Amino acid sequence: MLVFKSRCSFHLVAQDVQGNNFLRQKWGYSLKHTTHAASAKLLFLLTLLAVLLGGCATHSVTIHKSADAKAQQDSVVTQADEDGFELEDEFEVTDTEPPIDPLSGYNRLMTQINDKFYFWLLKPVSQGYRFVVPAGGRLAVGRFFNNLLMPGRFVNNLLQLKVKRAGTELARFGINTTVGVLGFGDPAANRFGLQAYPEDFGQTLGHYGVGGGFHIVLPLLGPSNLRDTLGLIPDYYLDPVSYIDDSNAELGVRAYRQVNRTSLHIGEYESLKKDAIDLYTFLRDGYEQRRIKQIEE
Repeated sequence: MLVFKSRCSFHLVAQDVQGNNFLRQKWGYSLKHTTHAASAKLLFLLTLLAVLLGGCATHSVTIHKSADAKAQQDSVVTQADEDGFELEDEFEVTDTEPPIDPLSGYNRLMTQINDKFYFWLLKPVSQGYRFVVPAGGRLAVGRFFNNLLMPGRFVNNLLQLKVKRAGTELARFGINTTVGVLGFGDPAANRFGLQAYPEDFGQTLGHYGVGGGFHIVLPLLGPSNLRDTLGLIPDYYLDPVSYIDDSNAELGVRAYRQVNRTSLHIGEYESLKKDAIDLYTFLRDGYEQRRIKQIEE
């Protein structure tokens, strides 16, 4: 993505009335620094709002603790999967042929690297974030980012001629952005029964008969294949976060989104890893089976 940065400088000239001398000061001002500050404020406000929302949810649960404890737990589980991430379904074992895997050596190495990245960096940071921000706030932030991803779901549903689902995505976005306060709430689902229909460009290609191709493990992103990796390109441009001018600010927003998401799923990957005889093949086969299931739906 091309990032255009503009710089302007302002010169302030002050006159000393008594000595008739002039003091010149040159102030350099960079738009880049302003963008950094704005993005930092955005992340701070999102975190603060998450804490406040989580605090309100915690207060509500305390008042109705005996009656609502189970309902609150069920709500957390349900809302945590709003992004379509269902780990157990993804790695459900079925009898299928092994995927094409000419890059198995590289893929195994990258699986180990991603595994270390999760345990050494992503998980500790997410645990610290989870300690500070209550579950209600983190779920609200997750809904906010999920609402932002509407263009990708809308376009890919439309490309697959799923017109009704595309219309539902538009309706959900309108309701959640207004009544749901920028998407922090999900009244479209809770009040009107309008559920999201996650679709990406990899699924769109699969819908029209494009095979997955060989398996590949992407740095930080994990299991994928050739078709889905190419599908990341149009999906990138359908993500509003991609249009943040400053690359560091964009990276910060994406990192925050991933930390928030991981904080809602800590323990799931560990459970799968514990039960896997060969972690790489387990993740590879589970991913391919999940993608086939998603394309068929």
